[in-house]
Amino acid sequence: MAKILVVDDETNILELIKYNLEKDNHRVITALDGEEGLRLAQQEPPDLIILDVMLPKVDGLEVCRCLRSHPSTSRLPILMVSARRETVDHVVGLEMGADDYITKPFSPRELAARVKANLRRAQYDKLVASNTSLIRVGGLEMNLDKFEVHVEGTPVNFTPKEFKLLHVLMSHPGKVFTREMLLEQVWGFDNNVDTRTVDVHIRYVRQKIEVDPGNPKYILTVRGVGYKFSEDYKC
Repeated sequence: MAKILVVDDETNILELIKYNLEKDNHRVITALDGEEGLRLAQQEPPDLIILDVMLPKVDGLEVCRCLRSHPSTSRLPILMVSARRETVDHVVGLEMGADDYITKPFSPRELAARVKANLRRAQYDKLVASNTSLIRVGGLEMNLDKFEVHVEGTPVNFTPKEFKLLHVLMSHPGKVFTREMLLEQVWGFDNNVDTRTVDVHIRYVRQKIEVDPGNPKYILTVRGVGYKFSEDYKC
């Protein structure tokens, strides 16, 4: 049973989410505004937070930013909810630190699936953190201490940037990364690098790890947003 914080100012949606999560045996706490949601999340961090974007007092994006900046909540899974369907809104939410994004109206079944996936991913992150020197995902194996990658048991040479890019994606299966997020994590704040560099390096990495780079199974493109490592290979 997971403890889930739901923050939404629409009481009918709040109650619907609470009802369906409790049917799945989760413990649910609620808040009607961003200020209260932030207080509850920091007071006793839940296992996951479902966070509406448009909130009174403090909006969801600012709540997300604050949670990511605090050590006790920096790794808290955040599922952002919004009536906005434009790609740019999804990108902004992800760049502020959300792990996932779902648009209203949504079905209880979809919400349950998203919650399950994000809780599972959080458990995987804890497992990776406890054994950071060696990561195995599907037929891939990364040895961080030795700077080695094996594909189906065969060693493959990687440049430092390719290695770091693969590590970021492999460490978070199912998490969507925008190109800007990957630029920051892999290249830092080098102003001479643009988002096209990410696409080029993704292509290079795919050529080294995929059986069919044109039909990738590991590193997937999220159209209009960025890339993610397939959840199908997380075990």
